Amino acid sequence: MQPLKLLVIFAHPDDESMGMGGTLAKYSAEGVETHFVCASRGERGWAGPEENNPGLSVLGKTRTLELTNAVKELGMKGLYFLDYIDGEVDHADHAEAIGKIVTYIRRIQPQVVVTFPPDGNYGHPDHIVMGQYTSAAVVCAADSNYQDAEKLSAHRISKFYYMVDAENFINLVAPFMGDMSFRVDDQVRGEFPWKDWMVTTRIDMVEYCQAAWRAIQCHKSQLPTLGALADMPEDAAVSVLAMQGTFYRVFSLVNGGRTVETDLFAGLR
Repeated sequence: MQPLKLLVIFAHPDDESMGMGGTLAKYSAEGVETHFVCASRGERGWAGPEENNPGLSVLGKTRTLELTNAVKELGMKGLYFLDYIDGEVDHADHAEAIGKIVTYIRRIQPQVVVTFPPDGNYGHPDHIVMGQYTSAAVVCAADSNYQDAEKLSAHRISKFYYMVDAENFINLVAPFMGDMSFRVDDQVRGEFPWKDWMVTTRIDMVEYCQAAWRAIQCHKSQLPTLGALADMPEDAAVSVLAMQGTFYRVFSLVNGGRTVETDLFAGLR
């Protein structure tokens, strides 16, 4: 039997911990190899007064260190960067970005890949395009005629997921976070929760949420973005995080049906 491997592909440092930290900690603790491909180093994610902004280079180094500490808390095996600039990921050369992700998929050989849904959870352009790049890379990685930079053999994953925010979770956290909308060009974007019936997979990871909370605390530069949630006592924060772990199964080669899964590796064990 090949070891079970989970690869998550997101845009920024903190996406892993704030988005699915409990799930990653759970699978890491169970012996699954967990890996994270991150598009940027979060260079534009300054949450303090603008006059104190240290600039792209310094903030990128700060957030890289924060992420390194967070993935250790989550027990993750691998961390890799595409090294695009935060806020400019959707301007990257698409063929290059897809090729980079293909290389990681083929090198790591995961059975399961998780990325952002088409709306990027709340409309962030970097999130949206990473979901697009990843979807294309999953197809290309399985194509023996597609040649990546390292000329690795084709690898076909077994299951592909979107990390989604369910309605009950968003309804709970929204009052603590205030206005979650923001402008992109001439549009206002914001959170659009997934209905309960749209969720195909729910992971019970409550006993691993303390590790997730510790990982979130590693991202000190980003804690102000959580609003009042950042100041919650640990037991309250753990209760909130336990409501995450919701996913949409884009495809599976090993199982199907309407029954809600409780395991990203259902059909593979």
